[in-house]
Amino acid sequence: MKFSRFALSRTVARAAFAIALAPLGMPAWAGGHWVGTWAAAPQAVAQNRAAPSYDRAPTVTGRTVRQIVYSRLAGQRVRVTFSNTFGTQPLAIDEATVALSGGGAVLRPNTERLLSFGGQRAAVIAPGAELTSDPVSLDVPAGAALAVSLYSTQPGAPTTWHKVASQVNYISKPGNYAEIFDGQAYREHTTAYLWLAGVAVDTRSSAFAVAAIGDSITDGLHSTLNENRRWPDALARRLRGTEARHVAILNLGISGNRLLNDSACYGQRLEARFERDALAQPGVRAVILQVGINDINFGATPPRRGLDCDAPHVVVQARDLIAGYRRVIAQAHARGVRILGGTLLPASLPPERERVRQAVNHWIRTSGAFDGVIDFDAALRDPTMPDRLLPRFDCGDHVHPSDAGYAAMAAAVPLGLLVAPAQVAQRGAPNSPLD
Repeated sequence: MKFSRFALSRTVARAAFAIALAPLGMPAWAGGHWVGTWAAAPQAVAQNRAAPSYDRAPTVTGRTVRQIVYSRLAGQRVRVTFSNTFGTQPLAIDEATVALSGGGAVLRPNTERLLSFGGQRAAVIAPGAELTSDPVSLDVPAGAALAVSLYSTQPGAPTTWHKVASQVNYISKPGNYAEIFDGQAYREHTTAYLWLAGVAVDTRSSAFAVAAIGDSITDGLHSTLNENRRWPDALARRLRGTEARHVAILNLGISGNRLLNDSACYGQRLEARFERDALAQPGVRAVILQVGINDINFGATPPRRGLDCDAPHVVVQARDLIAGYRRVIAQAHARGVRILGGTLLPASLPPERERVRQAVNHWIRTSGAFDGVIDFDAALRDPTMPDRLLPRFDCGDHVHPSDAGYAAMAAAVPLGLLVAPAQVAQRGAPNSPLD
């Protein structure tokens, strides 16, 4: 079924308006309203003999992978999406389950649910494809940890993963332990997500998702392991107890990602993955975009022998980023999805690159191209040296925030932008020059 842009805009407006005005005692579930409650952006595993160990996926053939995710929303039924987007061969799922986590690799007893795919326990996902399970009944509290277990006899290492999970996940000894509640068989671990792309819940009709998409700053690089200290996590915690408590914040950041160029290590360019990773999320009504600092930086990094993650080394000007932003904005508006622009954080750049960052931020703030602006730069910069992060917000590398910095980013998001009922406006041509 197709909808006009105006009809989609009215749908967004009604959903957001309902969130803003719904009374605390409103009915819970209408049933059949699926919203993404957790997501991770799939990326290719670097296929290069020179790849260091941290760029290589673990071999899990004939073992069970148990992965921990956190549900933003409460729900009564669950669906899980697995990705073979960058697969070089079909992915065979021999068995998969979802359960409430009991901590570590342990499942909460009597909560494990066997997943099926078109009524079958086993499934095969073609290269380049994703597959979503059939719904299973499971009472999921908001904020609950879920454990998704997958057993596969697929030979070889995964070629689709999400490299930086900031979460310990578990690999069993040889065998199928997908339905086993204790964690004794899980003797190894990884800090990546393997093949796991999303979880959706059947939830109340007023709920919807906001996709946060960007680079390592959205991905939460250098945030505390296992503590959910990324800024989208902090924003989700901030929403609890507010009129926006039924909004799920989905993290589609990829560390090292760029707006305009692909990378062997850091994923497809955001412009190319935007439809799949953000707009196709179940129940998405808005996007927060914060990307561009790697585009500015990687043109100046020296080429490397073997695996060069920063290639291509393209020098990017403000006008190039602005043209890319406009094309991404046009994609969102074509789907009736509101898009909010986040300014680029200080990164202790040399003067010529700092001028590009400042020009980009000026355009984000003043052009009116986005449906709203989140001024992350103003929230985290050092007032005495605005090209640098405030020391307490700096993890130590002068580029990425500390846990406190990620919390400050979440605090900088005006909640009214997430629930604003304004319609998506017609904007200028996607290739308009710098305003």
